[in-house]
Amino acid sequence: MDNGLRVYVLPKPGFHKTYATFATKYGSVDNHFRLEGEDEIVVPDGIAHFLEHKMFEEPEGDIFATYASQGASANAFTSFDQTVYLFSATENIEDNLETLINFVQNPYFTDQNVEKEKGIIGQEIDMYQDNADWRVYFGLIEAMYKSHPVHIDIAGTVESIATISKETLYRCYHAFYHPSNMLLFVVGGVNPEEVFELVRNNQAKKSYTPQGSIERIFDQEQVGVAEKLRESKLTVSMPKCLFGFKEKKVDFTGEELLRRDLISKIMLDLLFGSSTALYQKLYDEDLISDSFGHEYNSSPQYAFSAVGGDTPNPDLLLQRIREEVDIIIKSGFKETDFERTRKKKIGGYLRMLNSAENIAHEFTKYQFRGSDFFDVIHVYESITLEDVNQRLCEHIDWEQMAVSLVVNP
Repeated sequence: MDNGLRVYVLPKPGFHKTYATFATKYGSVDNHFRLEGEDEIVVPDGIAHFLEHKMFEEPEGDIFATYASQGASANAFTSFDQTVYLFSATENIEDNLETLINFVQNPYFTDQNVEKEKGIIGQEIDMYQDNADWRVYFGLIEAMYKSHPVHIDIAGTVESIATISKETLYRCYHAFYHPSNMLLFVVGGVNPEEVFELVRNNQAKKSYTPQGSIERIFDQEQVGVAEKLRESKLTVSMPKCLFGFKEKKVDFTGEELLRRDLISKIMLDLLFGSSTALYQKLYDEDLISDSFGHEYNSSPQYAFSAVGGDTPNPDLLLQRIREEVDIIIKSGFKETDFERTRKKKIGGYLRMLNSAENIAHEFTKYQFRGSDFFDVIHVYESITLEDVNQRLCEHIDWEQMAVSLVVNP
């Protein structure tokens, strides 16, 4: 669009449901920044998530009521590096799309509604503190990262949100919710030209002065982990154990970042996937259950793996994994296992294309990281066994490993 907003439409003939996301490249890690020509600013932790909550409030009431009257289901979420507003509907698509664009581009903050929200989000923060899965996951990130804000809870703390004011919210809104920092994605049984026309007409009624670049400022992160072990006490039926490896090299973008991401996912599946000999061995020894899983999380500034689940004996589990993984590192993966896993990943990707929600979220995530979701299959096809074995030796560095436990008091 003329104001810099990027709009993408993926027509799915025959789909009854339409799914739309309106996203800004602004997440919990963006707490220290500078707009071109202005002074740098440090804002309270949790403000991106706070802003997401407040966007649904309008002078005439709650936006959810508007969506309900138009037969749509709406939601939003904040991650480390983006905030996404969305709706799903089978009717009144044009009205719902107008509603999505208009409420996100029309902030309404008052001293009273900001103060009220602090209590609501404070309760949400306390609720997550009692969630063992959340505690073990964030405990791992806190153990890995010392300076980078990825280690700070997305919602912030009760103390940090207490310092948020409507003025700070407006400042962050105007910095990060400019159309040039945003992306609208619509997928479903829609006509692309009609959607583009609707958005063009909508944006023509609003005036935005051009905005320069946003410089995101991060403190220098150390290469090694912040601490080897983070232990939390919470009443659980069985201890939770999560371990992972912090990448030493970051600053990858575009296809380079996408390629490392996909190679890492194949590598972790070959190591810890439910069809591997290691998984079966640990399962037979009653050291893991079907809660055991793995993921790889990456961006241009940080990247790490997370592996684990419930276990009756965290120490023995970690010992057995280290013994078995060292053997695999020496021998490397087998060609047949690699081919099967790569085909499984391609199959999973093709299956994902049947889900409007998954397409929208994955496409937006990749765009904000400088790559293209629709390149995934070509990258998977170009990955070799040598790439994966090399990634195994690079990533599994026991000096870069951190462990997070949740155990009974």
